[in-house]
Amino acid sequence: MSSRTYIIQLIHITLYLLAQALVFNDLVLFGRAFALVYISFVLMVPLESGRVSLLLMSFVMGFLIDVFSDTLGVHSAATVLIAFLRPHWLNLITPRGGYENVSIPTIQIMGFQWFIVYTIPIIFVHHFALFFIEAGSFNSFFFIFKRILLSSLFNLFLIIVFQYFFYRNVKSI
Repeated sequence: MSSRTYIIQLIHITLYLLAQALVFNDLVLFGRAFALVYISFVLMVPLESGRVSLLLMSFVMGFLIDVFSDTLGVHSAATVLIAFLRPHWLNLITPRGGYENVSIPTIQIMGFQWFIVYTIPIIFVHHFALFFIEAGSFNSFFFIFKRILLSSLFNLFLIIVFQYFFYRNVKSI
């Protein structure tokens, strides 16, 4: 990645952090679904970025969310987990010919169906790790699983809305 791309990613970290800390930390739907839109940062990191840089950027994002949320590493752990799994998931869903001139995986570039297949498992894994680490046990499994499903659907909706509003004209970085 070029230095311009790193600067753009730094701006994205700052914007997602501010959005999460100032707006979305307090947005809870029906007392069960939590808005955790900062994970779309990990989803939108350019495809050609290295694994180490992806893990570092994800750790920084998760750590900063933890600082603002006072959650002691819960967000860091879940965010680094999805950053670790993202390249493996991308390898599984990559078409045979690869991607042509694609830098950022957005709905407009990759298509709605591909984007849904790409995001749902990553969002679910993030929420699964986040809520079970936060709970510290599997004692209330069904209650936590309901939170995971509702939050995953809510965040999928929010990320799709973000895609249509903020990544409308983005072709590549």
